[in-house]
Amino acid sequence: QEHLVESGGGLVQAGGSLRLSCAASGRTFSRNSMAWFRQAPGKEREFVAAINWSGGSRIYSDSVKGRFTISRDNAEDTVYLQMNSLKVEDTAVYYCAADRFEYRLIRHDYYYWGQGTQVTVSS
Repeated sequence: QEHLVESGGGLVQAGGSLRLSCAASGRTFSRNSMAWFRQAPGKEREFVAAINWSGGSRIYSDSVKGRFTISRDNAEDTVYLQMNSLKVEDTAVYYCAADRFEYRLIRHDYYYWGQGTQVTVSS
């Protein structure tokens, strides 16, 4: 059974915005770091952004820094990715992930994964 469910993907023109959501299911991740990854056609999955348990610390890949914002609402057990100034190269399947352990912030080795949501940016 999946524990994370992404939504909000779609088709958008370059320069536009999308907001992705990732809702927890079956258990809480309110004390775990959560992250977004993406995988473009023909490329390996790459780290996009992560947020710690309280939302007080956030990290981003260089490719999205200044354009994307990760946030979370622990009352709803949901993490978001606000994507602005989208570029064609942002086109990918975006995956939500949650850390297996509490209170740490990491870029890799996430344990729980969603099914992904497609983001397509047209020129």
